[in-house]
Amino acid sequence: GDRARKWVEQGRYNSMSEVLCEGLRALERERADLNAYYKDKVDEALADPRPSVPLDEAFARIRATPFPK
Repeated sequence: GDRARKWVEQGRYNSMSEVLCEGLRALERERADLNAYYKDKVDEALADPRPSVPLDEAFARIRATPFPK
């Protein structure tokens, strides 16, 4: 909206289309970074030698843990 138009008026971008394309590229980078983060976490969890915890038990442990104040 207004911020994008201002950037075009200031000469930071040549057109609204250029602003939109830059925004889409930023979203794609953010999504790729997030996917890489989650993949690393899944790989880390799969490599963990500790035995799995049933879902019910995991939630019971979470509920039993007091929140920090």
